[in-house]
Amino acid sequence: MSNLQIDPQRLWDSLMDTARVGGLPGGGIARLTLTQDDKTIRDWFRGEVEALGMTVTVDDMGNMFALRAGLDPSLPPIAIGSHLDTQPTGGKFDGNLGVLAGLEVMRTLQATGYVTRAPLMLVNWTNEEGARFLPAMLGSGVYAGAYTQDFAYNRTDPDGVRFEDALDGIAYRGPVAAGAVPLGAMFELHIEQGPILEAEKTIIGVVQGVQGMRWFDITLTGQASHTGTTPMHLRRNALLGAARLIQDVDAIALAHAPTAVGTVGFLVVSPNSYNVIPGEVALTVDLRDPDAGVLEAMESALETAVAAIRQDFGLEVAVKPVARTAPVVFDAGCIAAVRHAAQKSGYSTRDIVSGAGHDAVHAAAVMPTTMIFVPSAGGLSHNEAEFTDQGECGAGAQVLLDAVLHYDSRAEAAN
Repeated sequence: MSNLQIDPQRLWDSLMDTARVGGLPGGGIARLTLTQDDKTIRDWFRGEVEALGMTVTVDDMGNMFALRAGLDPSLPPIAIGSHLDTQPTGGKFDGNLGVLAGLEVMRTLQATGYVTRAPLMLVNWTNEEGARFLPAMLGSGVYAGAYTQDFAYNRTDPDGVRFEDALDGIAYRGPVAAGAVPLGAMFELHIEQGPILEAEKTIIGVVQGVQGMRWFDITLTGQASHTGTTPMHLRRNALLGAARLIQDVDAIALAHAPTAVGTVGFLVVSPNSYNVIPGEVALTVDLRDPDAGVLEAMESALETAVAAIRQDFGLEVAVKPVARTAPVVFDAGCIAAVRHAAQKSGYSTRDIVSGAGHDAVHAAAVMPTTMIFVPSAGGLSHNEAEFTDQGECGAGAQVLLDAVLHYDSRAEAAN
């Protein structure tokens, strides 16, 4: 095994410099997928990896694959990947750390002349956030066969722009079919996006898997009418039904504590006028748990809650499933490589299950996969104040490098 050391300052400089692309006054980033800012960062990324002698392939979902040759070209590449798109008020680290730490790994290998047995692949997945096009993790989802290309191409953003047209608009529809670029394994470094590692003063989260997720779009329809002339007992108030549903979602999650979570995170009230009883409310429901059986029970409870709201408030309620991902258990060999790498540098570790979805969810369906977590200050993410310090970012990148090298050495031994 090598004792190569990444350069934490170089990684930090890359994080801060690239944060200017789509940068916000509060220090965050608004770099939604397939926008001109996304094109700018993609072009930058391509330039950086090509300067290292890597070869870039772009598939027809805009996923970017930068290949570094290994000693044995017959072996499938070991991938390092995450995403460069952000939320509308995202931070500097979500997704970006995984890609830029991967770039730092490649820079370190290039500077020392170290060549792995298997080729390495640095991946920028398209539309991980889902902030512009639902569902999230769309690029990796099509790569892994969870969604069809036709489904993805016909997703529309809030302005009605189709995914396919946006992809063409920034000239990042590649000639290679999604899924055609072979990968032998994937390691994804990410900030935790939660408070556990910081609270326990732990540097590295050894991620065991990702909890399952079910998203729903729900529309409650009643009758808009005058607030002053409509008696209380004759109202069909869609917002009142929505308020009940918000409470129900919270109660459903609490009934499956401590692992389950449930959230209503988006709400549109119509006509949203001071003296009009709300006639329609559109909202989202997000249910998550690491156990598939618990998810089934939560969805069943949601159906029961919806039926009661229809009856109690005289509303029409339409429920549309938007995304479903099963709980994921990561590969034992990849996890062992991460654990070995953390121990090699003397970093404190904790086994952890990811509460958020990541591209590793879809990758795990088609290749050995795992993730590495580093702390998030205050547990904040999807927020301009999101922060992971330089030492923690550097630690994550070092573990990423050593995990990949350890995994590669095991592949060499097996051959």
